[in-house]
Amino acid sequence: MGLKRSSKVSAEFNMSSLTDIIFLLLIFFMLTSNMVQIKPFDLPLSDSQTVAPTNIVVQLEKNGKTSVNNIDVTGAAINRALSDALVQVDNPEDATVTIVAEIGVPFNRITPIMKLAASKKARAIIATQPNG
Repeated sequence: MGLKRSSKVSAEFNMSSLTDIIFLLLIFFMLTSNMVQIKPFDLPLSDSQTVAPTNIVVQLEKNGKTSVNNIDVTGAAINRALSDALVQVDNPEDATVTIVAEIGVPFNRITPIMKLAASKKARAIIATQPNG
């Protein structure tokens, strides 16, 4: 009796498991990423188009209010809060401090933050909005 064996290999690929993995990775990265929230106020204009990663955000307002990573700080606590934030960064040698200064903030409030970031070997950048 001649039984015929089927040795056909199916060339189909099931995409459902791949989409599940991609969806789980997307959720993981969304939950572990830092959401940077900057208050909506006028920033200085610039022709520069550089985009830099942000680890720490220092916001300076005209009325004297200062916040480090959305936590309000005053006086000497600014240096301590910035130092603590720099210690908590995952990769300290690539840390970037973004200074978000409202138009009209005197530069003598910005320079101490830049000096402190430089002393901790972190980059300091000033946030601007595009010109034009």
